[in-house]
Amino acid sequence: MENIEITSMSSRGQIVIPQSLRDRLKIHEGEKFVVIGEDNTIILKKLEMPSFNGVDKLLKKTREFAKKKGLKEADVSEAISEARKR
Repeated sequence: MENIEITSMSSRGQIVIPQSLRDRLKIHEGEKFVVIGEDNTIILKKLEMPSFNGVDKLLKKTREFAKKKGLKEADVSEAISEARKR
């Protein structure tokens, strides 16, 4: 199995992910991981930004709805102010 590599932990608790795995999995400096530990197993799961596909469509529909209902920018600002007070 080509996914197996051996590494070690430093005195500061740092573990190096071997270069071959970083290249294959497209892992770069500064990336964030979720660390899951159970019994003698540690799993690292790379955190990925969610896709924003469809956000433009949602914003367009929201603007159309607000316009249809006659909402003004001042109405939105007032609603935000009230919600922050709570």
